[in-house]
Amino acid sequence: MVASININPKQRIRLLRIAVHVGAWIPLIILFLDWWYWRLVDPIREATLWTGKFGIILLVLSLSITPLNIVFGWKAILPLKRPLGLYAFMYLTIHFLLFVALDYGLNLPQIVEAVIEKQYALVGLIAFILLIPLAITSNRYSQRKLRKRWKKLHQLVYVIGIFGVLHYLLLVKNDYTQPLIFATIIAVLLILRLKPVKTRVIRARRNIERRFA
Repeated sequence: MVASININPKQRIRLLRIAVHVGAWIPLIILFLDWWYWRLVDPIREATLWTGKFGIILLVLSLSITPLNIVFGWKAILPLKRPLGLYAFMYLTIHFLLFVALDYGLNLPQIVEAVIEKQYALVGLIAFILLIPLAITSNRYSQRKLRKRWKKLHQLVYVIGIFGVLHYLLLVKNDYTQPLIFATIIAVLLILRLKPVKTRVIRARRNIERRFA
């Protein structure tokens, strides 16, 4: 007979946090190893695309936390929203630095020219600038100080997600599959956040829970 393992809520949250921290670092470690062992054909371009892609993935995962709680009632995952968002910011910061420092050598006139001439660069820059105040205020102190304004400020994350996907769409030239998948996911997440939809989903979930209780 296999003994059942009882995990209390605090242990579950701790394990989920560890999983997020480990999972968030793995892509960066893989990139570093590929760079170190010369596995990248075009290192700067591939590193820029890699960090941008995982930045969007982590941002979408952060956006999905509240809707998943709405649909399934998974309250244990709510504390994961902040670390996922901050890891997304970390990846997108590296993405930005690779673009301005390695790709353009911190040449300000060339960077400005690229932002003006290339739509994907402009959209990406807007998304990154909007993300900065969210990262800075992702702490309890800011939440206490800003109160209701904090929630309104952090609703910008959906706008950032839309800009991020648009940046991806404008960047790719042939295969639009991945950015369209991200766009679809964000659209579904936005719909689930609408009050009438949210109310109906929660009511339906509770009815199901009562039926199978």
